Amino acid sequence: MMRIGLLGGSFNPAHRGHRMMSVHAARLLRLDEVWWLVSPGNPLKDKAGMAPLGSRFASAKAAARGQRIKVTAIEREFASAFTVETLAKLRRRYPKLRFIWLMGADNLAQFHRWRGWRQIAATVPIAVLPRPGYDGDAHAARALGWLRRFVRPAGQARQWTKWRPPALVLLKMPPEPISASALRAADPHWHRSPDLSFNLKGLRDGVTRKPLA
Repeated sequence: MMRIGLLGGSFNPAHRGHRMMSVHAARLLRLDEVWWLVSPGNPLKDKAGMAPLGSRFASAKAAARGQRIKVTAIEREFASAFTVETLAKLRRRYPKLRFIWLMGADNLAQFHRWRGWRQIAATVPIAVLPRPGYDGDAHAARALGWLRRFVRPAGQARQWTKWRPPALVLLKMPPEPISASALRAADPHWHRSPDLSFNLKGLRDGVTRKPLA
């Protein structure tokens, strides 16, 4: 049974922080693959600064190159705007795969704002990786107050398939300060790059193998 880590996000744009988080999670959790779920839109983020899905998908493909990472826009196919819906549909479509949700400490800090967050926690184990500047907020997070009794030792992370959700593990990795917001501030028109536009042609979903267009 394959062990899959799920990292959802806007990837606006994708960057080495996403890559580093995935590589470390794969090692610490002994994952066979990590799937990057490039969302059609994020209900908690401003639509005004969101690049087109194709550009964000292409940036994710470039950032994931050479790793056991599959980039997918399956949420668009599912027509699901919320993680709780995506997880339910993924588990129905792929019943023989074991999933663990990956998130940065910045997402844990606002996890209580996600629709059905308790249901998410009761559906799959969750692994949290540090993000510089957010770890304090994460440890004080409202959601962690409820999840704290379900925290598992990091030394047992590779046994996550034996855990019964809710189950949460706080992993460690070297700090990586890069962020998508800083990259957008440095280059607001990053998605108009000629190289990226070229890469949009012939994009294929890493999970469903369907053309993105």
